[in-house]
Amino acid sequence: MGMRGVASRRLKAGVGGGTKSGPGLRGRVLKLLPASSFGSSSLILPCSVSPRQKKSKISASRKLQLKTLMLQIAKQELEREAEERRGEKGRVLSTRCQPLELAGLGFADLQDLCRQLHARVDKVDEERYDVEVKVTKNITEIADLTQKIFDLRGKFKRPTLRRVRISADAMMQALLGTRAKESLDLRAHLKQVKKEDTEKENREVGDWRKNIDALSGMEGRKKKFEG
Repeated sequence: MGMRGVASRRLKAGVGGGTKSGPGLRGRVLKLLPASSFGSSSLILPCSVSPRQKKSKISASRKLQLKTLMLQIAKQELEREAEERRGEKGRVLSTRCQPLELAGLGFADLQDLCRQLHARVDKVDEERYDVEVKVTKNITEIADLTQKIFDLRGKFKRPTLRRVRISADAMMQALLGTRAKESLDLRAHLKQVKKEDTEKENREVGDWRKNIDALSGMEGRKKKFEG
């Protein structure tokens, strides 16, 4: 490598980001220059990044005011759309249902006009029926495809549940059916103990101290063999 290459390397090291001994020429110049010399479009260095500013919280009254304003705007938009629909419907009816000119028509002409109107009504009714059938078919196909999508994704649409007040007996009857009475009859599964048996056991046990004294010694051993 010649002298020219060494000089260019030293020049880059001095003008660039600096060396191990200290910052380069650019860093020294930026450090010496005041902040006002950069103007409005100042250079932001990585060391001078300001921390994130906290977002200002909206108060509850302000939120309520914004909600009310949004609802008012939505109401106005709905009213405007309804008015446009009514106007469009009136224009369509005026173009399709033109007023009849009955002046100077005889009885035969009126009968012909009635027949034509009846034929048009029948034709429109047939078209309406065909459109309704197509719409119903499309709705059914859309529902089937939606259900298939849910099945493939593993997500099932939860049905809307209605809260019902029901007693425990009615719930067990609905769940178990005929076995509900057997399961609810808890006393049938318990062991029945007669009062006489308890009294007999008490008499047999008695005072345990007396029993020990009676069976102790030679006399007690004799009683064991005799019994």
